[in-house]
Amino acid sequence: MRTRGRTVAVLGVLAALAALCGCTVQPLDADGRPLGPGPVSPGAPGSHASGVLWRPGDSGSGVRELQARLRELDWLFDGPTGSYDDLTERAVRGFQRKRGLPVTGDTDAVTWRRLVRMTHPPGKWELYLMGGQPAAAPDPRCLTGRVLCISKTSRTLRWMTDGRTVSTMAVRFGTQYSPTREGTFRVYWKSRHHVSTLYDSPMPYAMFFSGGEAVHYSYDFAARGYAGGSHGCVNVRDEAAIAQVFAQVRVGDKVVVYR
Repeated sequence: MRTRGRTVAVLGVLAALAALCGCTVQPLDADGRPLGPGPVSPGAPGSHASGVLWRPGDSGSGVRELQARLRELDWLFDGPTGSYDDLTERAVRGFQRKRGLPVTGDTDAVTWRRLVRMTHPPGKWELYLMGGQPAAAPDPRCLTGRVLCISKTSRTLRWMTDGRTVSTMAVRFGTQYSPTREGTFRVYWKSRHHVSTLYDSPMPYAMFFSGGEAVHYSYDFAARGYAGGSHGCVNVRDEAAIAQVFAQVRVGDKVVVYR
């Protein structure tokens, strides 16, 4: 009866905390397994047997957070995508091996607790490095003609023709000391293998639209995500995507940079 009383008290405290933060708390036992009955959605913690929280084939917000935390420790460089793919499995295996845990490639409760202790809760842009944030309707200036439509709010570039979005990709911008200019511009020069003479850095697939500012592929963005920034250019991390756009964009096409 004493144990039961303690359990009821703990559940009461958790329920109170949940009410304060507006979230749902699923209490776990010492092995990380959910206490008490309750439906579990596919891919969510507790949906697998033997304390496995996520494994290859799962998807969802939990997997996205797992990937973001693995990125913090440099075990994963792609994503987060929200899908537990082969790269995620390989990263989990590496983390488990390094920490002396059973190397399964599945994320069990013990692996998750160790990872959480070593990382910080990821912010919005750490969870959506690939530009997965829902984007609002494009700026009205983007709805006619051929346009590189670039939103600083959603950090996305849309390649649009006559109001139709042909492709979308994640982008980053200049730092506070060298911000990317906003406004309506035109592509005035394209340079496939461009190298900056000012910073001696490669700028492949460069499409210049305002002085030295250009849309171009960034090796640094691909490696570090939003941990870095440009000197004013619009950086793209998906090389295949920007290569396709570079082949389609013409000198004279419109560029709109807005918030």
